[in-house]
Amino acid sequence: MSQETTEQPLDAVGRPLPAFAVPAPLASHGPARVIAMCNQKGGVGKTTTTINLAAALAEYGRRVLIVDFDPQGAASVGLGISPHELDRTIYNLLMERDADIHEIIRHTAVPNLDLLPANIDLSAAEVQLVGEVARESVLARVLRPVMDEYDVVFIDCQPSLGLLTVNALTASHGVLIPLECEFFALRGVALLIETIEKVRDRLNPRLEVDGILATMYDSRTLHAREVVTRVREAFGDTLLHTVIGRTVKFPDATVAAEPITQYAPTHAGAEAYRQLARELVARGDAA
Repeated sequence: MSQETTEQPLDAVGRPLPAFAVPAPLASHGPARVIAMCNQKGGVGKTTTTINLAAALAEYGRRVLIVDFDPQGAASVGLGISPHELDRTIYNLLMERDADIHEIIRHTAVPNLDLLPANIDLSAAEVQLVGEVARESVLARVLRPVMDEYDVVFIDCQPSLGLLTVNALTASHGVLIPLECEFFALRGVALLIETIEKVRDRLNPRLEVDGILATMYDSRTLHAREVVTRVREAFGDTLLHTVIGRTVKFPDATVAAEPITQYAPTHAGAEAYRQLARELVARGDAA
């Protein structure tokens, strides 16, 4: 008699897709692993990934802090906080030595998920920090008092490779690079990797690339499949197994100021971010 065999599913580039286990509960919290969400190209899904990956890890019992490090304040808006109504933000922590981070951190509607908000004031910090001693390490100093209170800290970087982004990389253990599945997005990755290597050599020897995440992926188009294949050829296993598909549910969730894991918990997009959370835990890149 012939036996039925169950074929292992494949990822977007044909690699066997591991069955990432649901992370075990943690007996205690901290110290945090700090991950910069970084790409100098805008519109690649940095903030969407920051919010939804953080919410998925929070769902698995991890204590997570999002640092909104973009003057546009998109992560703050995406979690229901109006940046224009904030009196004190990450800017105050960067510029005022006596500012208390615990007074500025905001709890969100998602259990286990907190936010360090930002608004347009942050755009002034890049200029004002130029004259500071150890100007690249200011964010690392700011985060130090809360490192033992969280399991993961995500820094949502602005789309540039300026001083704020260098601060984020200097404060981080790892970098996650969201990459839109189109050829123009590919061009900047080599420059970003070069910047990461410079920061590693000169400022932060522990810094490593945790992974490249394919976003806005549409398996129906040859173009998207070719881009993912090119990334795999260039960067090998740095390309994560999980891909984030293109769907209208992400902007809908943003308008609702909720992570997709809460807005549409059974949607494929929510499950993709849960899988990403499980993959990062399995790789040792998250608690």
